[in-house]
Amino acid sequence: MDSRPQPVEHLASLDAAAQALIRAADTSFVASCAHLELAQGGVDISHRGGRPGFIHLEGDTLWMPDFRGNRYMNTLGNLLAEPRAALLFIDFERGDVLHLQGETQILWQAEGHPAVEGAERYWRFDVRRAWRFTAALPWRGRNLEYSPATLATGVWQR
Repeated sequence: MDSRPQPVEHLASLDAAAQALIRAADTSFVASCAHLELAQGGVDISHRGGRPGFIHLEGDTLWMPDFRGNRYMNTLGNLLAEPRAALLFIDFERGDVLHLQGETQILWQAEGHPAVEGAERYWRFDVRRAWRFTAALPWRGRNLEYSPATLATGVWQR
């Protein structure tokens, strides 16, 4: 397998490989901002994680449980003020990166889905743009173990 970075690939919608990466993810990163029109608009990048399967996927829509965190609520506050956001998924074993841009909606209940253990609320992410960067990262890694806090959270029932 060629481990050199490949040209960026624009995805018109989430293909099978992108969906598989999201479904297997135990980590994602979300970028948000409170006021897009201001240079000092409160940009925030934060981690979202759980056990593999903590993200539910329906076509180009992701459903994310929001587990208890540091209680600052920067991301949720930003998403309420400005629903446009970006998500980043990384395959640490292959060095692949999936970058999504879309619009969010905060959901105070699971709305038509079974509740996820440990979730205090949920948010929906509708993909508007997607890019895949194959072998983009120069280093590789793998998960050795999960924290007890992660193991105490649930996943979406399929």
